[in-house]
Amino acid sequence: MIVTVSPSTIQGTIPVPASKSAMQRALAAALIRKGRTMLHNPGHSADDLAALSCIRALGATVNCEGDPWVIDSQGVQPTQGTIDCGESGLSTRMFTPIAALSHQALRVTGTGSLRNRPMHFFEEVLPALGVHVRTNQGCLPIELQGPLRPATISVEGSLSSQFLTGLLMAYAGAGAKDVCIEVQDLKSRPYIDLTIGVLKKFGLPVPRHENYRSFYFTGDGGPHPAGSLDYSVEGDWSSASFWFAAAAIAGKLALNGLDTTSSQADKAMETVCRQAGMDIQFQRGSYQLTRGLPGPFEFDATDCPDLFPPLVSLAAHVKGESVIYGTTRLIHKESDRAQTLQQEFGKLGVRIEVAGDRMRIQGGGSLRAGEVSARGDHRIAMALAVAALGAQGPVKIHGAESVRKSYPDFWRDLQSVGAVLSLTT
Repeated sequence: MIVTVSPSTIQGTIPVPASKSAMQRALAAALIRKGRTMLHNPGHSADDLAALSCIRALGATVNCEGDPWVIDSQGVQPTQGTIDCGESGLSTRMFTPIAALSHQALRVTGTGSLRNRPMHFFEEVLPALGVHVRTNQGCLPIELQGPLRPATISVEGSLSSQFLTGLLMAYAGAGAKDVCIEVQDLKSRPYIDLTIGVLKKFGLPVPRHENYRSFYFTGDGGPHPAGSLDYSVEGDWSSASFWFAAAAIAGKLALNGLDTTSSQADKAMETVCRQAGMDIQFQRGSYQLTRGLPGPFEFDATDCPDLFPPLVSLAAHVKGESVIYGTTRLIHKESDRAQTLQQEFGKLGVRIEVAGDRMRIQGGGSLRAGEVSARGDHRIAMALAVAALGAQGPVKIHGAESVRKSYPDFWRDLQSVGAVLSLTT
């Protein structure tokens, strides 16, 4: 699909979609918890639906008609031999250890760019937990057979915190007791806070940690609480970050559904925008964002690498040089995001330099009209669209359908606040 976005002034209210980070964790927790979960404000992105498919394959029954979704589970009891994670990296890294709680031989697979993303972590770690595992040269598909038995282990945390999330979920599901996961060089710590918060809300065993280096399970390993539980999925700060940039570039927006105390890593978008001088108000449960480009900024996105695309959109319009740190976290995404941002924004006349772990964006010039590609990356598609609001002429974006992965209603929402755009297939 091709979307052409023309220069526009925007104004209106955006109901921020459900956080797919919280949604997928909640689905995993509902599976291992045992009992009934009433899941309010469910998401419907491609990644959310991939996680839904995973818990169904692992034994949960789900009624998805309306809000809330009703999930019933007796724990991990696979009904299928293959766990298909779609193109969701979180689902793959989270549900592989959870699936290993079963005695059954299982196969974990996925589609698209996910099949090329590194999964060698499981071959290095799961055998120490009693799991037989084999990957396809460090990638999907993964063949495994448990059951996983919690033990004290040491793992590497620099590639992705999602691997640790999977282990924490699996340990909780197994009723881990008197064991510790030692973690070296953990990245994206706020996502681990989110994982622990979900475990706590679902009444599951929660590890205590020492500066994110040692995670101790000291519970009694008893049965998980049964009965019904209500959980509401909070709004998605990752999606909201694009609206922060869009408002600064092109208009005035109200964002509804965001938690001001959220542990989501991408809430840092509010911080960097405030520090750069953007006009942000919070009134009656809604963020009020007013047009007015802030000054150039420096920001370390090591713990929130998904903010690179919206921050580049913003920096492209800000006069002066902005610097974002943490580019090494961008290699194993849906695309090599540092390279993709540099090349696709370059087609619009934006100069981006990447050296080591640092990205420099030379902003303030007029973005020219042009033709660009999302390269199959949902966040690149949205970043290009936001930047196009302030361009000199229309920007044609190929691969616009990629937004389905995280924000399937993005184009509708963008149009609803006055953006001039057209869609062709």
